[in-house]
Amino acid sequence: MAQSSPLGYALGTAGSWLFVAACCAGSVIYFNDLRAVGRWMLGVPGIEQEVADLAARTRQVSDPSATSSGSSVELQADSRGHFSVTAEVNGSSIGVLVDTGATNVALTWEDAERAGIYVRPQDFTHRANTANGVARIAPVMIDSISIGGITVRNVQGSVAERGKLNETLLGMTFLGRLSKAQMSRGRLLLEE
Repeated sequence: MAQSSPLGYALGTAGSWLFVAACCAGSVIYFNDLRAVGRWMLGVPGIEQEVADLAARTRQVSDPSATSSGSSVELQADSRGHFSVTAEVNGSSIGVLVDTGATNVALTWEDAERAGIYVRPQDFTHRANTANGVARIAPVMIDSISIGGITVRNVQGSVAERGKLNETLLGMTFLGRLSKAQMSRGRLLLEE
């Protein structure tokens, strides 16, 4: 039986401890991602999904500029001609501006955190033109967005750098998934 040298043993032990430390650090850094993958593999809905489902079943549109009937919502334009409404983003109430000119759903930094979406500095991999100039954005997947009786799941979106976006924009990655988004005489009809 061959014996290993003390140096070989020390290097092997150090390598093992380095591997364990890297695994621990990775699991802390990517805890939410690993938890989501585990829940998905086991078929267990996340608590956020359960709360969103419960809210969708019991929600009434509380926004005075919106009326809801089943899976359709009609919005009234405000004095500026904009369509603003309160949406449920991952179960959190967030004021949004419906923007057919926006490619995707663009969340302010603060609204993203309110909806449980946290981004790191290295996540800001893209750039976009905003009313406040060019901003770095972080692409994200939003679990659910609901307005009245309409719910769209797994919506592509982005989070703008802190202070670069004044209001969350509900763009075409949400609107394009509806069967109807029709504007007429200061009213916007949305149907699932």
